[in-house]
Amino acid sequence: MRIEVLPDRAGLMRAAAEEFVNVAARAQAARGRFSVALSGGSTPAALYTLLGAADYARQVDWSRVHVFWGDERCVPPDRTQSNYRMAKETLLSKVPLPAENVHRIRGEDAPKQAAADYEALLRRFLGSESLDLVLLGMGDNGHTASLFPGLPGVTEPVRWVLAQYVEVVSMWRVTLTPVVINAAHHIQFLVAGPEKADRLREVLEGPTQLDVLPSQAIRPTHGELRWLVDAPAAARLTRRQ
Repeated sequence: MRIEVLPDRAGLMRAAAEEFVNVAARAQAARGRFSVALSGGSTPAALYTLLGAADYARQVDWSRVHVFWGDERCVPPDRTQSNYRMAKETLLSKVPLPAENVHRIRGEDAPKQAAADYEALLRRFLGSESLDLVLLGMGDNGHTASLFPGLPGVTEPVRWVLAQYVEVVSMWRVTLTPVVINAAHHIQFLVAGPEKADRLREVLEGPTQLDVLPSQAIRPTHGELRWLVDAPAAARLTRRQ
C-alpha cells in the first residue's frame, strides 16, 4: 500500500490522471486492452473532467479501453443519481471510446437481476484475468463503492457483484464486492477534503473493523493499492507510506 499526499485537490486530480494514463498504457502493452472500473461521486467527477480534456485524452488509446463501474444506484441511466450518467457527461462523451466498450450496470432493472447479469458479464469479459484499475472513493462513514457499514457485501467471500438495499440512503445499490476489487492489478482511492480527515485516519491507522469501516476490506491479493489524498484529508494521519 502507498499513501501519496498532494497539496490540494487540483494536484490530486493531476496525479490521478497521470496514473490512469500510465496504467492504461502498461495494460495495453501487456494485454492488448485496458479495463477500468469507475467510481461515482464528486471527486471522481473532477478526475473524469480532466481526463476528458485534450491534454490527457490524447495520451490514451481509447479504442482499447473497456469501462466498467464499481457500483451503481438502481435508477435509469438518464437520472441525475446515475453513476453512468455522471461518467458519460464528464468523460465518455468527450473521448473516442467505442460504444461496445462501455459496460454499464443496468440500474433500471430489478436489483438482484442487474447484479447477477453484471457478474456474468464481468466473468465472461475477464475470464482468468483481473481488472486493470479500480477507482474508489471513501465516504464520510468509511464506505467505498456501495459497500456500506453493516451490510453483507463487505465480507462476501464468493460473489463478485451484489444488490443491497442501503437503509441510510433509502435506495437499492448494485456493487462490486471485495472479491473482484481485491483481485485488480491496481486499486486507487481518491480522498479529498477536511471532512474526510478523521475517518481516513481510522481506516488507515485504526483497528480493523470491517463492519464499521468497509474501506478496510480493500486489500489487494496481488496488485497495488494506492491512496491519493489531498493535504486537508491527510491532516490527521500520523504516518505516510
